[in-house]
Amino acid sequence: MATQHLSEQEIIRREKLAELQKLGIDAYPAALYPVNTTAAYIKSNYKGEENKSDFANVCVAGRMMSIRDMGKASFAVLQDSSGKIQLYIKRDEICPGEDKTLYDKVWKHLTDIGDIIGVKGYVFTTKTGETSIHVHELTFLAKSIRPLPIVKEKEGETFDAVTDPEFRYRQRYADLIINPQVKDTFIKRTKMINAMRDFLNGQGGLEVDTPVLQSIPGGAAARPFITHHNALDVPFYLRIANELYLKRLIVGGFDWVYEFSRNFRNEGMDRTHNPEFTILEFYVAYKDYFWMMETTEQLLESAAIAVNGVTNAKVGDIDIDFKAPYKRISIYDAIKEYTGVDVSKMDESQLRDTCRQLKISVDNSMGKGKLIDELFSEKCEHHFIQPTFVIDYPVEMSPLTKKHRSKAQLVERFELMINGKEIANAYSELNDPIDQRERFEEQVKLKERGDDEAMFIDNDFLRSLEYGMPPTSGIGIGIDRLCMLLTNQSSIQDVLLFPQMRPENHD
Repeated sequence: MATQHLSEQEIIRREKLAELQKLGIDAYPAALYPVNTTAAYIKSNYKGEENKSDFANVCVAGRMMSIRDMGKASFAVLQDSSGKIQLYIKRDEICPGEDKTLYDKVWKHLTDIGDIIGVKGYVFTTKTGETSIHVHELTFLAKSIRPLPIVKEKEGETFDAVTDPEFRYRQRYADLIINPQVKDTFIKRTKMINAMRDFLNGQGGLEVDTPVLQSIPGGAAARPFITHHNALDVPFYLRIANELYLKRLIVGGFDWVYEFSRNFRNEGMDRTHNPEFTILEFYVAYKDYFWMMETTEQLLESAAIAVNGVTNAKVGDIDIDFKAPYKRISIYDAIKEYTGVDVSKMDESQLRDTCRQLKISVDNSMGKGKLIDELFSEKCEHHFIQPTFVIDYPVEMSPLTKKHRSKAQLVERFELMINGKEIANAYSELNDPIDQRERFEEQVKLKERGDDEAMFIDNDFLRSLEYGMPPTSGIGIGIDRLCMLLTNQSSIQDVLLFPQMRPENHD
């Protein structure tokens, strides 16, 4: 066994593994282990004399988190997927015959914190009032040959929790073991997604799948990841959005489609951006963006209640209320309110000058839409803490959006801002194929000027529109950012089980 790169503890644990094998104990058995309850269920439901017969033959399995040796008896703490429970292990109980090897050697000397074991026994209450399992049978289920970081606890209080993000994000499996509260965040994430799915299904939505590998990266202004399809010998892109495929399905006759999609954008990483992220997009025929605002309020209200039991969510020191209705303000009014400048009549040159006067970094590749976007992002976005619909964007910012029914040069679009960040983006969808082609051609001009986030022309999507797409409203909701809000997490990495990180240096 090569040990030159192992710590002393790792070497010792491998030696213990070899000892177990010599004793004929399989440290990694294949057979089913007949677990019949959990730590949480026992602690919640055991009532002592009142129902002890219901807990006379329990079988649990989990990871050893502490061991307190008292000679011929020991106390230990076992952690399963539901929580922790104390074990009481007595030598003569698990070794009723003359051979005491299982207790004297296996338990006392070859068992470590982190090992996974199974126990059978009965539930009782100790003299100090702690619900525990009196063990009469112990089985090795998996030997841990890498020590866990030790976390000290006293009377339920943690004193030295592992908080190093480099360790926690890179070794999420260990993070979940030693910081069990982390699991709660991901359970809440699933509750949130399930509530949203239930809402959509209840309204008549149909969940669908669309391609992750796309020949044209459409549906958003973003820099894609590029790969190569060997069999077709053509470049392919990881999807930046699933919008254009979902709208093809509306053309095909579906009235309401949705998808929780994993999207990829080859851009920066920070506390609210990860190159791989989850979006909920849905599209509904014969609706508009006013209807979508009301539906979004109902959807997020139900998600908040599913996660926290109420419509309010604590985000740091701020109390955010997801209860409808939400404030509405036009993007031009927002810019005017927070800069004092009315940009609604400005051309590209005037907008560029205004940005520079306001100390906003711009360059000549930016068209009118991107300049307005920079103005809003830098000067306005962070002011919107409570849920707010920012509505009625300039046409240059929204190449997939229907022109406003009553306001020239604007489109029927909204972005939902919460806690200073965009959470959702929605439109009355553009269904005029001639107008859509012209908008795509404008995007090509921006790409030629150096805007590497400008959209490609998707001729197949244009062809689908030519068959006729009914009036439609669509939305994309950032699942990771919404989860951050509902679980009070300040970094997107804390709501992703396995966030992207630089490869480890193993030198």
